[in-house]
Amino acid sequence: MARIACAIACAALVPLTAAAARRATDPSFQLVAHLDDVPAYFPGLLGNGYIASLTAPRGTEPTQTYLVAFMDYTPGDVSRPALVPGWMGIDFSPGRAAGKGAWLDRVPVSGAHFSGYRQTLDVHDGTLTTRYLFRDHGRDTKIDVVSLVSEASPHLAATRFTITPQFNGWVRLSFPLTIWRQHQPRFPLGRMTGPQMGKALAAHGLALLPKGPATADRAAIWYPGFTQVRKSGGNVRSLSLWLDGKAAYGLPMAMAAATRLPPAVHDAKVTLRRDHHHLALEVMMPVARYHTYSFTKFVAISRSGWGGDAADDLTLARAARRSGFSRLLERQRAAWARLWHADIEIDGDPKAQRLAHSALYYLLASTTADTGWATGPCGLTPCYAGHVFWDSDSWIFPALLLLHPRHAQSLVSFRARTLAAAQLRARRHGLKGAMYPWESDPQYGTDVTPYSARVLSDSEIHVNADVAIAQWQYYLATLDRNWLAREGWPVIRAVARFWASRASYDPVHHRYDIAHVTSVSESHNDIPNDTFTNVEAAKALEIATAAAAALGVVPDPLWSRIARGLYIPVAADGAHHLPFDPAVPAHRGGGPLPLLFLPSLDFQMPRRLLQGDYDYAVRGQPAGPAAGFSMAPMPLAVAADEAGDGAAAGQWLDLYVTGGTLKPPFNVRTETASNNVGPFLTGTGGYVQSLVYGLTGLRVRESGLLDAYPPALPAGWRSMTLSNITFRGKLMTIRVTRGAAGAVQLSGLH
Repeated sequence: MARIACAIACAALVPLTAAAARRATDPSFQLVAHLDDVPAYFPGLLGNGYIASLTAPRGTEPTQTYLVAFMDYTPGDVSRPALVPGWMGIDFSPGRAAGKGAWLDRVPVSGAHFSGYRQTLDVHDGTLTTRYLFRDHGRDTKIDVVSLVSEASPHLAATRFTITPQFNGWVRLSFPLTIWRQHQPRFPLGRMTGPQMGKALAAHGLALLPKGPATADRAAIWYPGFTQVRKSGGNVRSLSLWLDGKAAYGLPMAMAAATRLPPAVHDAKVTLRRDHHHLALEVMMPVARYHTYSFTKFVAISRSGWGGDAADDLTLARAARRSGFSRLLERQRAAWARLWHADIEIDGDPKAQRLAHSALYYLLASTTADTGWATGPCGLTPCYAGHVFWDSDSWIFPALLLLHPRHAQSLVSFRARTLAAAQLRARRHGLKGAMYPWESDPQYGTDVTPYSARVLSDSEIHVNADVAIAQWQYYLATLDRNWLAREGWPVIRAVARFWASRASYDPVHHRYDIAHVTSVSESHNDIPNDTFTNVEAAKALEIATAAAAALGVVPDPLWSRIARGLYIPVAADGAHHLPFDPAVPAHRGGGPLPLLFLPSLDFQMPRRLLQGDYDYAVRGQPAGPAAGFSMAPMPLAVAADEAGDGAAAGQWLDLYVTGGTLKPPFNVRTETASNNVGPFLTGTGGYVQSLVYGLTGLRVRESGLLDAYPPALPAGWRSMTLSNITFRGKLMTIRVTRGAAGAVQLSGLH
């Protein structure tokens, strides 16, 4: 019960400052959909890192909702996010009897039934507001819906549904907790080979790639897991619903709703509808023309290990109802205003400013502060089955590190929390230390890579270096020695031991090699000395020696010996790195070399070699392959920035807008132009990194936060400001400005 009291009382209201009030009305925080946008509508997200709920055009539909690390563990399958009962749904009909009025959620969103339509995802406040006139057989009703997932009280969500009928008569409403059926068909991805998967999909008329309207890219295998509702109930007098559920072969969860009817309602008839697939309070009541009626559904959600049971949730939902929606909304705005204290402000390009704000919103709505939970490439949604990849360490974590270090800490703490699973995995592979999986289960950290991709989990091992690099970056940004000793050092040490046992000494060439790896350029499998892998491995070993020194611990001397001796392939003339060992058959382009420019890797090399790598692997490369893949622009743009090619950097940044991965109306980033399964936080984090590190030249190093190369601004931008970033416990505001003569300067670094 302690969490319930805290949820109501702990998040005290903080008055908005004048600057925060101005930001709240800034149009760059308002993502708006009109009726013409509905045919191409891609769902946005309401979330707080614990709960993620998709949006829908009416604002009243029951939509998909997921909980952090709440997974379906059906035998034979990979773990996948379990779809919990939908909380957002409210249905409405302007008629007293069945057949005497259409239900709002069952008619198409078109001009025949909707006028004055406008839906706004307010990323400053974390709210979804939908307004329109609902027209049904001469009975028009103004509708206003506001929904939120609380940032101030992370177990709470709410929807306020307001109607102003243009008629006298009776209306019907339904306030459900939507119980979903299990997705069919299901596939045992934990044991199916690629050919077996293809045959199974074909047998159901599905495919991995789009073939007409049958399926979106990978939607056929990235379906949600199942939550079985084991107990449910409701009470008409208290206007309450509750349920206890359990993910298939997984954890228990609970949900409760407390509904508030308008205070002046008389003669309302409330009934409970409850069966195997329905749990709803249904209301029939008289209304008067031009009178306004507001209904609110307060919902509390929990799962095992995070919160209580249905009784606790019901207590929390009822307490929120007593406080009222205005109070919950006020606290929501205050909580998000505190998050927006750190911001990216762009002067001169309104579209880029809106894109920066939406990107930060999705990162914050999908991560938690002060926990040990990471996030998948698509947050809590089924895309990539909710598993944790290197995306969390190298793409999402760096984007949050300076702006929101408490959220960033949760991502690195996940690796400490799941260290034991990684150590067990290393032993099973005959290796020392810790071997983190290619795809980690978000709850337990175990290997949940589909069987058809098992080669990646065994040999695309750069993920282990990515883990150590992120740990060290967090320490360098905070100098928190207690955290380093407690969490970071055990992970860094275990990763170093892994690389020391994985590398092999070549006495003929007097060097260390890493053989039998899959490159980050995954078409190159079972190769020796992938350059990106070897550079990262050397970095991880150097980090281990540095971390030991920071704690006064004696490092293993083998770590520095291997780091110095690891073979990093370079062209015969020394002009640039090679993507792989020269023994690997040559191919066009630089392969994984652009990733050597990742800001978190911060690979420092002689200027001539840096320029050579840029000329060989980036300059003049066709934009086509990168245009439709939202991970690609960041390292290319950063490489151009570091090489001093500002014009090219701007062109690569443009791909974030023109490449087809930015979906209307709410700026949701997808992995590719055709992959419509879910939001791709990896590409979103890449965009933020392009701004925070690429344009500024900022790097996190042992000596401090440094400008590693001159800053740049895209054409038309007058300035970019990183407001209130945190570095080593101090707030800083960094500005990149274009002077009257066109020169770009950086200020605020100290």
